[in-house]
Amino acid sequence: MLAKIASGATVGLEGVVVEVEVDIAEQGLPSFTIVGLPDKAVEESKERVRSAIRNSGADFPVSRITVNLAPADLPKAGPAYDLPIALGILIAGGQINPDISDSLFFGELSLDGSLRHTNGILPMAYLAYEKHFSRIFIPKINQVEASVVGNITVYPVESLLELVRFFSKTVEIAPAKKIKLSSLLTKSKAEFDFAEIVGQESAKRAMEIAASGGHNIYMKGTPGSGKTMLARALPGILPTLTPDEALEVTKIYSISGNLPQGVALITARPFRSPHHTTSRIGLIGGGSSPAPGDISLAHRGVLFLDELPEFPRHVLESLRQPMEDGVVSISRAKGSVTYPASFILVGASNPCPCGFFGDLRRACTCLPGQISRYQKRVSGPILDRIDIHIDVPSVETQKLITKKEGTKSESSSMIQKRVQAARNIQTKRFKGISIKSNSEMATAAVKKFCKLSNECKSMLISAVSTMSLTARSYFKVVKIARTIADLAQSKEISTIHIAEALQYRPKESD
Repeated sequence: MLAKIASGATVGLEGVVVEVEVDIAEQGLPSFTIVGLPDKAVEESKERVRSAIRNSGADFPVSRITVNLAPADLPKAGPAYDLPIALGILIAGGQINPDISDSLFFGELSLDGSLRHTNGILPMAYLAYEKHFSRIFIPKINQVEASVVGNITVYPVESLLELVRFFSKTVEIAPAKKIKLSSLLTKSKAEFDFAEIVGQESAKRAMEIAASGGHNIYMKGTPGSGKTMLARALPGILPTLTPDEALEVTKIYSISGNLPQGVALITARPFRSPHHTTSRIGLIGGGSSPAPGDISLAHRGVLFLDELPEFPRHVLESLRQPMEDGVVSISRAKGSVTYPASFILVGASNPCPCGFFGDLRRACTCLPGQISRYQKRVSGPILDRIDIHIDVPSVETQKLITKKEGTKSESSSMIQKRVQAARNIQTKRFKGISIKSNSEMATAAVKKFCKLSNECKSMLISAVSTMSLTARSYFKVVKIARTIADLAQSKEISTIHIAEALQYRPKESD
């Protein structure tokens, strides 16, 4: 007898329907075969399924069992096919006879038949919705993750035995309650508040602009000047995630196994800070079965690379394409996938190996050749892709000691209100197109949305020659000026906005 069960696989962030076909033949020696490009985890499901069926009180057929995972040319990975395979064996063996034509099944089985936490539930819930399935059966521990998807009924299942009894109509499984997306979204939390950072007003202004327009930023300064503190305070001023952005981020965390148990949605913008010894695969993603890296886990959030020159050059160079396109394409023998990677890059470095080149209080001990080699570790193409470059000078000790109580700097919540207002302007401006912030504008969009007066054009023409701006740098200056104008609630870009934007380009000495 033949049984067909609908399940799914993820390709990148998108779900693909996988039909699990189970055939039990009476002729031939007893065997259990799975075909359809299964990986090791899928192959091992044979032992989990056999034990789960027996420990659930059902009979495991002593026959020739063939399981086909269609389409056969799509690689299948992970233990999530356990549930549909076990159900298919029970149906093909005539032990149950449910109507499951409108249902999708997804979940890993334990040896006792209980269902375990399974990665990739959210993409599967969206797959069920997009392919017009009316029901999806998943592990109970994952129910909140699927409950944010509307128009499908989510059945949280504790065990294979419970599912069999449900189809036998001896027990009821209550559908999971729906969760409204907008009720979950919150402001991002940060390790530090901007009110705790003494001085550095120009750096704070640059951070505000970066948060408002989604611009990359590079800070250079002596040790202890506050670069790391500024970077870790940045999440506190970022705009709130939109529902669409939250779903994008949650899908990435779901398929990568980084979504905490019992959490329905990533509600705040992510902050990732990989160590400078991280590999290219760890940063970009990849592996034998392509998985997202830190740049994708930082999607719609912040990627902080402290001690930027200490990262291996080939690792930094791999950032070029994602920084431009907002996506990363990974090709391996088992297939090619594309993951979103639209993030704010925050880089920080010392000016030299000892860290005190240019400092007025401590002498630099590095030789000129050492300083030059250190500064050239980050290539020109990478620096050209960074919108905002700032120097972070050391704070005078006197300011730290004599600062009066009650004279706190502007708090993160106050800055966040201005950032949110500027981002709301951009959301309205780009309504109906895929652009989310000013930094994502391509050349055509810059020309359309960033109209310049003759005075602004004259200032930019002069800057191109005096500052040796590349074509990419030119458009970045215009985009930064557009963000500065948004912060000022100005419809038009003026020369004052252009002048401030030009201050954030790297100096020739850098």
